[in-house]
Amino acid sequence: MFRSVAAVRYLILLGGCVLSLFAIHARWDVALAAWLCHVLLLRFSRQSRWWVAGLWMWLVMTLDLAVWMWHAELGNPAFILIGGALSLVFSVPYLIDRLVAARLGNWALVSTLAFPLAKVAVEFVVSTMTPVGGIYGVLGTTQHGNLPLAQLASVTGVYGVSFMVAWFASVTVTCWQHRSRPRWLRTTVVTYLSVLAVVLTAGGARIVSSTSTDTTVRMAGVAPSPSAWAHTVGALAPYQSVEELNRADPAVLREAFAHVVDDLLARSAREAGAGAKLVAWPESAVVTMARDESALLAGFRQFAERHHIYLSAGMTVYTTTAPYVRNQTVLVAPSGAPVWAYQKAHPIPVLEPYAAGDGVVPTADTPFGRLATAICFDMNFPALVRHAGQQRADVMLAPSNDWRGIKDMHAQNARFRAIENGYTLVRPTTEGISEVVDHLGRVVAASDYFTSGDDPTMVAQVPTRGTQTVYGAVGDLFGWLCLTALAGLVVVAIRTRRTERDCPAPADADDV
Repeated sequence: MFRSVAAVRYLILLGGCVLSLFAIHARWDVALAAWLCHVLLLRFSRQSRWWVAGLWMWLVMTLDLAVWMWHAELGNPAFILIGGALSLVFSVPYLIDRLVAARLGNWALVSTLAFPLAKVAVEFVVSTMTPVGGIYGVLGTTQHGNLPLAQLASVTGVYGVSFMVAWFASVTVTCWQHRSRPRWLRTTVVTYLSVLAVVLTAGGARIVSSTSTDTTVRMAGVAPSPSAWAHTVGALAPYQSVEELNRADPAVLREAFAHVVDDLLARSAREAGAGAKLVAWPESAVVTMARDESALLAGFRQFAERHHIYLSAGMTVYTTTAPYVRNQTVLVAPSGAPVWAYQKAHPIPVLEPYAAGDGVVPTADTPFGRLATAICFDMNFPALVRHAGQQRADVMLAPSNDWRGIKDMHAQNARFRAIENGYTLVRPTTEGISEVVDHLGRVVAASDYFTSGDDPTMVAQVPTRGTQTVYGAVGDLFGWLCLTALAGLVVVAIRTRRTERDCPAPADADDV
């Protein structure tokens, strides 16, 4: 009897593990799997001794993260160490649910909150307080295609979407456990379904009520052509470090860098002639030595003035002092005046070992709305880019530079920043997906660098009127409330007297 029960329990674990591989926001993603996998994993966890549950959930989270890293093409040993730590952290919500929900068993509705509160708390802490941000493990991002549900992010941030998906799992497992007591579960089920109905109805209403007559501006996202970039990479191949570049013949380097600059300017001039008022280049579209930076910027100012455009240019500047690299984007007005020079606030851990910028998101008023900017990986930090929402930005320029492994996932993550803050997202990208996304998360225009041939250009009519959002005003209040509520539940659970000692496993549980 016990062996058959244990076999069923481990079949449930296997099912949850397999489904979880389709719910890690990678190439295999299936949105429905994110709703179902946690049902099976929680069922196994609640039927097992707490340490057995904790061990297996850590192993499942480790497998999930390993598969995600394989999809993302991250094989550096340092990422393996980071992944090990993250998998341990993301197994914590299951352990908290196993220990806390059991102690709150007399209050069905309250007990179902332990897992979603813990899930959001972990996501919020990792996204806010670690250098990896929300690049991995945010459950809500798997629902990027469910626009009515995604609108919840305009109030709670993406964490609210995570909460609803995780809460579904907890409610379902509670009903599974106590299916012989339907009346006792009625309040729990009705409460969840009512909240979900309100969320979906409000989200749908937000989409339907959005006007389609907002003013727009013609924008061109111009990325370096593969042939021009290959020429520059080939010319730089003999140099193994920035120190060697600094000792190289300046004329040779200028010629190597100029090939990309000339390509970008020629195609930008073409788009300006076709009516573009804003031309945006991706992150690190242009490479230069610090000694040539002023002359290069002067050329950009003349170009913007000649063509009467706003020019946003992503630049990598090699310097003579450690850490030898500066990753920035500059904006030049049609008058030729510099508007801002923003330095990337969150370099990618391991891959970008250079100094971070000050994290102050700049804004500027233009004839087509208030512009703001952040660079690529910065968009995985909701608290940072929320500054643009606070300042009522209409258009967020997010120049990016990805690679094949993350191109879809990274673009989809960024869409939630548009919903959260009520602005249009303009994301020109090298080796990735360039997108224009409106404040509802709808893709207005998109272009895949890898299928665009030698002219990777995205042209779009960009909505220029943003909207105020609750999240833009209150920020991560929902995340903090979840942390506080979770702490309260833990205290209540500790103080709750139970008839069983030390949270023993149910009678059908095994030790292995």
